[in-house]
Amino acid sequence: MTRRIGAAVLALLGASALALTAAVPAASAATTSSWATWSELSGGSGSYQGTMTLAGQPELTAALTSDSVGGGSIGVIPGTTTWLAASTPVGAKYGSSRGQAYLNLRPKANNAASPSTTTYSFATPTPPSGWTFVLGDIDADQVTVTAIGPDGSALTPDELGFNGGFNYCAPGLVGKPSCTGSATDVPTWDPATQVLRGNDAAADTAGAAGWFEPSVPISSLTFTFQQRLGAPVYQAWFASIARDVTGTVTDQTTGPLDGVGVRLIDRDGRVVASTTTAGGGAYAFAGYFATDGYTVQLVPPTGKIAVGPARAAADLTDADDVADFTVRDIVPVAVSGTALDTDGVPIVGATVTIVGVGSVTTDTDGNYLFDTVPVGDHTVLLTPPDGYAVQNAPAPFTVSAGNETVITEQDFVLVANPSLGGVITSGGVGVAGVTVSVDGPNGVESAVTAADGSYRFPLLPAGPYEVSIVAPEGYVVSGAATREEELAGTDLDAVDFELARLGTVIGDVRTDSDAPVPAATVTVTTPGGPVALITTAEGSYGLADLAPGSYEVTLTVPAGYSVPAGGATTATVVVGTDGAVQTVPTFVLVADAVVPVPSTNPSDPAVPSNAGRLPSTGADAMPWIVAAGALFVLGAAGVVTAAVLRRRRANRDELSGE
Repeated sequence: MTRRIGAAVLALLGASALALTAAVPAASAATTSSWATWSELSGGSGSYQGTMTLAGQPELTAALTSDSVGGGSIGVIPGTTTWLAASTPVGAKYGSSRGQAYLNLRPKANNAASPSTTTYSFATPTPPSGWTFVLGDIDADQVTVTAIGPDGSALTPDELGFNGGFNYCAPGLVGKPSCTGSATDVPTWDPATQVLRGNDAAADTAGAAGWFEPSVPISSLTFTFQQRLGAPVYQAWFASIARDVTGTVTDQTTGPLDGVGVRLIDRDGRVVASTTTAGGGAYAFAGYFATDGYTVQLVPPTGKIAVGPARAAADLTDADDVADFTVRDIVPVAVSGTALDTDGVPIVGATVTIVGVGSVTTDTDGNYLFDTVPVGDHTVLLTPPDGYAVQNAPAPFTVSAGNETVITEQDFVLVANPSLGGVITSGGVGVAGVTVSVDGPNGVESAVTAADGSYRFPLLPAGPYEVSIVAPEGYVVSGAATREEELAGTDLDAVDFELARLGTVIGDVRTDSDAPVPAATVTVTTPGGPVALITTAEGSYGLADLAPGSYEVTLTVPAGYSVPAGGATTATVVVGTDGAVQTVPTFVLVADAVVPVPSTNPSDPAVPSNAGRLPSTGADAMPWIVAAGALFVLGAAGVVTAAVLRRRRANRDELSGE
C-alpha cells in the first residue's frame, strides 16, 4: 500500500542553519530576516522554469513556471544596481535587499492581449505569516495576483495581504539605488479585481512597487503580468523573518537535565527539527519562520515521564518563544505501546485509553505511556483518527501486586483507507497549482497539484467519486474535466487529466507605405462567437486566452481605404497546445486617392460658363494679397529668429566645451 500523506506521514527535516543576511529591529534580538535565493532559469522564451527558495527554517522552496517572452533583461538579477532600501516600507521590516537577487519577467508578448502567467508552486504550504513578496517597476503595466490555499480554495484579497505601494527610487530615501523616481508614483491595488496597476498615464517610470504579506498558508501563487504601453518588465522579490524557540528541561529531583530529546513540529504535523539538551538542560531551535502553529515535544529519557504535558505550543509571530519542561521518575507500574499502520508509519495524535486510569495521545513516533497504572485487570483502547481502522489490538493485561516492571508492547496496528490520486500534465509536463476536487461519501474535498503536477487524496472511504479539475490561469482542460471513479480497497493512482495552454493571436493593419491604420475593425471567429477588435494607434490588435484550434480573422476595410490587387481581408491561424503567440499575416490597405472638388469660382477658366474670361483682378483680391504678404513676412522673421537661436546655441556649446 502506498505510504500515506497527511498527519500520519512525518518528514524529519534537517536542522542545518541557513545564511541570514540582515538583522531587523524587533522584540527579540534573535530576530533575523533573509531575502530569497533563486536558481537560474531554464527553458526559453514562452517556457521558463526555475526555483525560488524562501530562507528560514524549515527551508521553503517553490518551483516556478512562466510563459514570459525572452529578452536581455529577463532572468535572475543580482541586486547590485537595483534594490529595496531599508528606508522603504518593506525594507523597514525585512532589511535592505541590496546585493540580494530578484527576478525580472515580461508579458507573453508586447501587447495588451498577451499577458504572461508565472506560477510559484510551494513544496509545502507557506506559513501564514513571517514572509512577504514585492512586485516592482509596475508603471506602464499591471499585475493580477491570485493564490490557492492547501485545500484548493482561492485566497481572498484580504488574505493576500496588500500592504501598500511605494517608490524605491523616490528622492530622500536613505540608502536607495541611483535611480530617480517620484514618491507619488506608486501602483494602486484594486481588491475587486486583485490587480496591481501602474500610473494612470501608463508612463514608463522608475521605482513603483507594492508589497504583500499573506495571512493564510499558500500552495500556489500566480502573477498575471499585462502590458499597457511599451515593452515593460516587472520585478519580484521574496523575503522572510525568522525567530527562535528555546527552553530547558529540568528533573524534578536532580535539576537541569542534559541529553534529553526535544523536537519541533510545524503546523502540518511534520517534525522539522530535533535536538538534545546540553549545557544545563538547555535547547534551542534557531531561525524558524516567524509564525504560529509550532509544537515543541519532549522525548523523556528511559525511566522518566513528563510532569504535566509533554508538548507545548510555540508562537514566533511577534517574538521568540520559550517552552520549558520538567520530568520525574516513572512510578510503577507503567504501561506503554506503539500505534503504527500496516506500512509501519506512526499514527500520530490517536487517543489511547485505559478505563479507570485515563487517556493519553500518541506522539510523533506513535508511542504512548501511562504512569502509575493500579493493580488489577485492564484493557487498552485506541480511538483511531479519521481514515483509519484498528486491525490488531493488544490483549487485556494484569498488573500484579508488588510488580514494578514496566508493561510494554501494548501495540496497535491500524489499516488505512485507500487513496486516490493522479497527475495533471500539459504537453507531457506536470502542471503545478491546479485545484482538484473529489465528491464522495465524505462530501467535497479539494487539493492542489504539486510542482510535478501530482495530487493525492489519502484516507478516503470506499465508494463512488466524482473527480474534477479547474484549469488554472493560462490553461484550458483538454478532454474531460470530470471523471467518475469507484474506490474500493486499494489505491487509485492514475486518475489523470490533460491541460492545454491558451494561445494568443496578434497582428497589424498597415498601408502599402507601411503606415499604421488605426481604428480598423478586425474580427476573430471563436467557438463562443465573433470577437471584434479595434486596431491601436500603431495599427496592431490582439486576442488572448484562445483554446487550441483554427481561427478565422477578418478585416473590415475602413472608409478611405481599399484592398490592393492580390491583397486579402481574411486569414486563418492555428493556435497550438503550447500557448505560443500566433502572428496573423499583416493586412495591407491602400489609402484612396483624394478627388478634387469642382471649382465654383466665377473667374476660374476651368468652369465652362467662364470660358474665355480673364481671372478677376477686382478689389476683392486685395485681402488675399495682404494675407500672403503677412505670411511671407512672418516666415522670413521665423527664418531670421531660427538663425539667431542656432547661433546662440553654437556660441553656448563652444563656451561650455560640449
